[in-house]
Amino acid sequence: MNKPERVSNSETAALMYGIGQAAKAASRALSIATNEQKNAALLAAAEALRAATPTILAANAKDIAAAKDAGRPVAFVDRLMLDEKRVASMAKGLEDIAALADPVGTVLAEWTRPNGLRFQRVRVPLGTIGIIYESRPNVTADAGALCLKAGNAAILRGGSESHHSSIAIHACLVDGLKAAGLPEAAIQLVPTTDRDAVGLMLRGLDGAIDVIVPRGGKSLVQRVQDEARVPVFAHLEGICHTYVDKDANLDTAVSVVINAKMRRTGICGATECLLVDSAAPTLFLPALVKALLDAGCEVRGDAAAQRADDRVKPASAEDWGKEFLESIIAVKEVDGVGAAIDHVAKYGSQHTDAIITENPEAAERFLNEVDSAIVLVNASTQFADGGEFGFGAEIGIATGKMHARGPVGVEQLTSFKYKVRGNGQIRPV
Repeated sequence: MNKPERVSNSETAALMYGIGQAAKAASRALSIATNEQKNAALLAAAEALRAATPTILAANAKDIAAAKDAGRPVAFVDRLMLDEKRVASMAKGLEDIAALADPVGTVLAEWTRPNGLRFQRVRVPLGTIGIIYESRPNVTADAGALCLKAGNAAILRGGSESHHSSIAIHACLVDGLKAAGLPEAAIQLVPTTDRDAVGLMLRGLDGAIDVIVPRGGKSLVQRVQDEARVPVFAHLEGICHTYVDKDANLDTAVSVVINAKMRRTGICGATECLLVDSAAPTLFLPALVKALLDAGCEVRGDAAAQRADDRVKPASAEDWGKEFLESIIAVKEVDGVGAAIDHVAKYGSQHTDAIITENPEAAERFLNEVDSAIVLVNASTQFADGGEFGFGAEIGIATGKMHARGPVGVEQLTSFKYKVRGNGQIRPV
């Protein structure tokens, strides 16, 4: 890979290359850090977060005020907003990550060849991970902690809209690193909101960055995927579907659909399209549509959905395959599980899709044929979250098929190497 051209007169370039070199040095120390050291840093950071809650909330209030002044949508402000409960959840997330098994050093496979050579495939850290994110300040804690647990250095570049919040949270992570005797450069927050910093990270900072993870809207992720010269773990959009089969339990379907759409409308795991089997009992579609409308959700539907309730607005062609990220859902009637699978294949984003059914054959077909990172049966798509998978937290959801797919936790933040032990073997001529 060619090294990027340096911009000799750019303060941002000098800053970023310095951050990259510091991270590279820190990653070497982290790769041999003990599990006890890493856990001590995480637990100390969790305590620091709790102690700094007033400071964090005061910083977040500045970001919230700026977002409202800028006319940001309600869903955006919700993603940005912190309260005591969310700060406590961040701290608990760090403790959960500390409680996970250390993936580094795990022997994935071992065997001996006829010549006596003994082989082991062993987990190792990736190195330095660059995380570029927008409005979610909790990503600062989650991403930094996951990278640390997996033995990686982290370079965090939060969005300008969450800048004050991220600074306050990052300070707690640094307190944890210092308490455990680990390099402060193990988790760095880019201190500038200059957009040039993102471009420099995407070019790898002279080989300092091994992987890029974007967390944000479509435009950010698209830019990262278009411009990155290092591997990327990312999903472009969370166009999630819930299909209600003819053999579903209606009470279960209503409960799951309402949660999947309305629990938090601005997250990538929110259902954006409801598909209902045309062979389902006639009360299914009206009941589901009514429940959504009564919950405050705008419904944009096909002809069948419009007949089910006169409050339903006609869906446009653009509504199929759209990530609304607010209280809007597209609703369509389909002819069975096969048609539902076809619709998901055409309009989905390979993120998260669910089927509601009591028919085991329909459930297994959906699980096997829907090509998404996460496929659920009789459960809300909002379970598309690393914490819910038992990963402690996640650095993002990967919808690609290389290396990592689905929630990216500590194991997905490792690679492997081969350790080969011999006793003087030479290869024959």
